[in-house]
Amino acid sequence: MSKKRPDHPPSAGYSDAAKTVVQQTTLRVQEMHRAIAAQSFDVLTKVPLVSGPAQFIQNAHDAISSGVYAAIHHGAGGLLGAASLLEKSSTGFTDEKPPGRLASGLRSALNGAFGDHLAASNNRLAIAMALHLDGVPLTLEAAALRSAFPMAGKRICLFIHGLSCDEHCWKPGKEPSETECEFGLQLQSEFGYTPLYLRYNTGLPIADNGAQLASFLDQLIHAWPEPDCELVIIGHSMGGLIALAACQQASSAAFDWPHSTRMLICLGSPHLGSPVERLGHLAHGVLNQSKITAPLGKIASARSQGVKDLRHGPGAPDQAKMLATLAYRFLGGSLAGDADHPFSEFFGDGLVTPSSATTHDMTGDVQSAKLGGIGHMELLTDRRVYRQIRDWLI
Repeated sequence: MSKKRPDHPPSAGYSDAAKTVVQQTTLRVQEMHRAIAAQSFDVLTKVPLVSGPAQFIQNAHDAISSGVYAAIHHGAGGLLGAASLLEKSSTGFTDEKPPGRLASGLRSALNGAFGDHLAASNNRLAIAMALHLDGVPLTLEAAALRSAFPMAGKRICLFIHGLSCDEHCWKPGKEPSETECEFGLQLQSEFGYTPLYLRYNTGLPIADNGAQLASFLDQLIHAWPEPDCELVIIGHSMGGLIALAACQQASSAAFDWPHSTRMLICLGSPHLGSPVERLGHLAHGVLNQSKITAPLGKIASARSQGVKDLRHGPGAPDQAKMLATLAYRFLGGSLAGDADHPFSEFFGDGLVTPSSATTHDMTGDVQSAKLGGIGHMELLTDRRVYRQIRDWLI
């Protein structure tokens, strides 16, 4: 698991992240330039009478181009280093002034793409797992939770977002359509569940996030103001996968939270992997076949381990690895109007196929459902999805 070094102060954030991206991209472009030039000069140096001048020109070319790229590399480093100092003195992420929805979304996207690197480099943009309310992280202490949720009862529902998202994804836009609703508010109104929203670094390995979540849930149950509470977990996409990983952790450890947990609902979670990430892995392999395009392959391989984990997924949930006391529900979507149509499996919901979302090797209180005419992100706010959740909870 990527851990922050306590003796290393947090880096500025966007400036330091941008500095790394610019400098690494410059190096990759320089490598491509060298590969292309070397291939051309290699031909010329083998031609009689031309080989001497060609070698001279190549030496001059290499010297000039190296100087240009060095200037870009160090110039960008200096400029963004100065921006880093300004950012540290004027724009930190504080509880008193949390970032807005747009800034929060950008930060979550960066964590999805490079979250493991951000955490390893102790960049302040690396997201720590926490409950968030109105953009502010909450402390898992009874007094803090009671203050944040004064009307809280014994029923709580934890919403876990997917890759590169944050808690805002569970809320419809400013002008929701008739087909949209906010699941948290609906569950609170109809069943008395207090909606809680988790934010976490989606770039970390799924297994690491699952281990963090298993411990986090224990802290939550012990800190919740109402004793003997009932917990329902709803995870979208990667969120469902880390919830299942937490269940695996709890099945072999002495955690208390499983005794309070009623149900785990996975919406569009790619248990068997996502074809989009498999395509990305294939593209990476193709790029590495040529010296000229290999630098682009290096850029592609820089994506986070969290993204790479979605290539094959953790596999279909296995009864032997899961908590026997929980009810499990799996929902898959399809862009095709008929979720059972052959084309439905080909297109899926745009990111995850229905079989990847619903296949399992489990017995007991386990149910699956499919919906047609719905995209991956629509699973977060669609009224049909809520009705299915509602039916499962009744």
